[in-house]
Amino acid sequence: MATNDDDIGVLNGLIEVTIDSAEGYKEAAGDVKNPELKAIFQRRAVERRTATAALQSQVRALGGQPEDDGTVLASMHRKFLNLRNSVQSGDRVVIDEVERGEDHIKAKYEDAFKDGKLSASSLTVAQQAYGSVRSGHDEMSRLKHSLQH
Repeated sequence: MATNDDDIGVLNGLIEVTIDSAEGYKEAAGDVKNPELKAIFQRRAVERRTATAALQSQVRALGGQPEDDGTVLASMHRKFLNLRNSVQSGDRVVIDEVERGEDHIKAKYEDAFKDGKLSASSLTVAQQAYGSVRSGHDEMSRLKHSLQH
């Protein structure tokens, strides 16, 4: 059975990757030239910030201190991408990276749902956030594959 401390640890891990995702979408919106892609990425960034706020609220309700920053690894990855994007440019490169990020966050959420790591109330909040993750993952996958043809 999950304890508050267990929930807080798992939720804070999800908060970090969700913040990373919001930041990734924000940067992707600034990197693409296509206005439709820019709008999609901006919308997804807002969705991820909303999901982050809900997860943070749950951590506070459990008596914990919610994370308010992303992971160091993601920050380093974004710096690498900025360098790489200065050499390679184009909307397709950005979409490829966004989709790779979506694979990562989707796996993190799915791992959090395994083995009854979360109490029922925390699981409900995490599953609501996962709805955005799953739909974002599917949308980025469709975008990537539509550009390959």
